[in-house]
Amino acid sequence: MKCSKEMYWREYSEVKIAIVHDYLNQYGGAEKVLEALHEAFPKAPMFTSFFLSKNLPPYFSSFDIRPSFMQNLPLLQRHFKKYLLLYPYAMESFDLKEFDVVLSSSSAFAKGIRVLNNTCHISYCYSPMRFAWETDYYLSQEKIDRVYRVLLPFALSRLRRWDLKTASQVRFFIGISKYIQKKIKKTYNRNCDVIYPPVDLTSFSISKKQKDYFLVLSRQNAYKRIDLVIEAFNRLSLPLIIIGTGSHEMILKKMAKQNIKFLGSVSQAEVAQYMSECRALVFPGVEDFGIAPVEAMASGRPVIAYADGGALETVLDTVTGIFFKEQTPESLMDAVNLFTNITFNPQVIRQHAEQFDKEIFKKKIVEIIYEKAALFNDKKSLAKNYF
Repeated sequence: MKCSKEMYWREYSEVKIAIVHDYLNQYGGAEKVLEALHEAFPKAPMFTSFFLSKNLPPYFSSFDIRPSFMQNLPLLQRHFKKYLLLYPYAMESFDLKEFDVVLSSSSAFAKGIRVLNNTCHISYCYSPMRFAWETDYYLSQEKIDRVYRVLLPFALSRLRRWDLKTASQVRFFIGISKYIQKKIKKTYNRNCDVIYPPVDLTSFSISKKQKDYFLVLSRQNAYKRIDLVIEAFNRLSLPLIIIGTGSHEMILKKMAKQNIKFLGSVSQAEVAQYMSECRALVFPGVEDFGIAPVEAMASGRPVIAYADGGALETVLDTVTGIFFKEQTPESLMDAVNLFTNITFNPQVIRQHAEQFDKEIFKKKIVEIIYEKAALFNDKKSLAKNYF
């Protein structure tokens, strides 16, 4: 006898769920996902290595956030990277035996949590640990002192072993893009579903006016490659606004000429305004997904993106933006010059962005979590009938 879908939801909607996140020291794409996860599972507590509330929007303090022993370490704001080898111990220290399902929100450490055999661990994976598996690139891009640079390869070797061991304990992986799906297969030899991260489309709209500047919205870290945007716009002499902060902020400011303006951190309302009024968002890095391009498209604005990573899955060439093929100032300059000869339709761009809406994400993540819980508990017939 076939049960109704409502009966299915009653059976599984009361499972006890916990969310585990790497760390909460800044507000970016992963933290926007965490917000949506909180909305989808409002009763779920959030476990994390440490929580610097002053760096997050005030409403994060109303969440049930449970940090590890790392919360009491000194100088976390400045030196959190130097505690590299403590994160695995922080994740393994959590007592999660009361939960039926643990959802790790992870690009590094959270997927390494320990659960009982009767607990279903599902990992929403932003990327396999980038600094462990792409070490040469990481070392070349980051400014690291001499002693730490000598010790880091040994630490990362240890982390790689830990990463592989803990990956085998994850019951189900969910990747944030097809790009990451391939990395999960390559690194962990695991298949996974894909659910794209959420964008709150209600926060973005098409503006009636457009101004003359191009926009970068990004953390100012080395691998984001804002340096090549600055080099290109120094030579193009076009107005460029850069929003965001990060470890390379002072280096980038020293590179920039007077046509480039740094705004630092601004409110979400200001971000939306700058997005809606720019000529285009410039997106120079290789991102696992990249929420900023989708936010720009939700504002009806095109994207000039490097042709790699998640941007290839979100931007439609010559329809919602254009690509540059080489990660060089010259290639970006050619793309900007090409951009000026193309007419983009803001309504078409906005419509394309609607597939990434937060409400769609929440529906998909709830369904897949309960589906995996059913599969984990050998209720495959329910999963087959209703999903």
